[in-house]
Amino acid sequence: MMKQQFRPQQLFDGQQLLGNPLITVENGRVSAIELNNKTTQAIELQGMLSPGFIDVQVNGGGGLLFNNAPNLNTLKQMSYAHSQFGSTGIMPTVITDDIEIMKQAADAVSQAISINLPGILGIHFEGPHLSVPKKGVHPQAHIRAISAAEWQVFERNDLGIKMITLAPECVSPDDIKHLKSLGWIICLGHSNTDLLTAQNALNAGANGFTHLFNAMSPLTSREPGMVGAALMAEQAFCGIIIDHHHVHPEMAKLAFKLKGADKLALVTDAMALIGSDQNSFSLFGETIYLNQDKLTILTGQLAGSHLSMQQAVKNCVNDLQLPLSDVLKMATSTPAHWLNQSQKLGKIAVGYPADWVLLDQELNVTQSWFSGINREQTFKIYS
Repeated sequence: MMKQQFRPQQLFDGQQLLGNPLITVENGRVSAIELNNKTTQAIELQGMLSPGFIDVQVNGGGGLLFNNAPNLNTLKQMSYAHSQFGSTGIMPTVITDDIEIMKQAADAVSQAISINLPGILGIHFEGPHLSVPKKGVHPQAHIRAISAAEWQVFERNDLGIKMITLAPECVSPDDIKHLKSLGWIICLGHSNTDLLTAQNALNAGANGFTHLFNAMSPLTSREPGMVGAALMAEQAFCGIIIDHHHVHPEMAKLAFKLKGADKLALVTDAMALIGSDQNSFSLFGETIYLNQDKLTILTGQLAGSHLSMQQAVKNCVNDLQLPLSDVLKMATSTPAHWLNQSQKLGKIAVGYPADWVLLDQELNVTQSWFSGINREQTFKIYS
């Protein structure tokens, strides 16, 4: 039985901040947390220990885009790249594409799950059942209704955690109910719907909204739209991209005020370039350019984000002036709850895997761990 003991200067356990605890890890899981044990020798950690970040919307990383290369190697590169910035759990995301790409992506995630590839929690299909008026950079040629071919993918049970983003005006409440019965977490997004249609989708089983404010019908005085539905739905989760390009800081503060840290989850919507030194990549034959920290096509239209969870946390604390414990919730326990994994992930507590991140005073990630093993050693096994 492998036993390790750690003593960080400070601990965020998923709910609150604690000082100088002794944490015992056995076989990759936390077996004890002692708050007043100053005598036992342990590995001293300089900084704040937090549960590893959980990102439910990750399109790529390490120079690779999942849509462009839906295979196991891409998943390894994505997980390794994002773990550098504290993410120990990611949902590889496939945006609207051909059915064959969806099948290949599902096969790759199934393979990753079967070998317990660190960091890969499941799959997120962002599309293809979306609204054309709110498609963003999703290719209109691949936007479509659910067919038998998609149902074959959706009926698979070897994909880990399963999440899908759809437009409720394009998918019936009965189909949403069926997706939920198959174990899918259903998010609403890329939609031009009205309030009632969004509420009907929530009643049918949807429980979240993809990148709040972006690619969705806006809140207006006579029609609350999808934004209104998202802000009013007390039990629904909302992902939000805090890169200062997708959402104005004051709108982000408003979302926090209305949704709270328990229902607002930080997401990156990161494309290929996180964790690489590249400055462009191809998306459906179009070049996406990185200009400082912003991704655009030639017209200037946003094309995903160049955001890490580390930077999202720093932006919330330093720029939005949100409480640190709330921000860390939004990166850990809240997305775990959204994924129905709150009994397994998103906390540092007895019985939970030692998937951790260590932060310095500037909230930079200095180390991350999977089951008590640092990221470098972890990925050597899978190289």
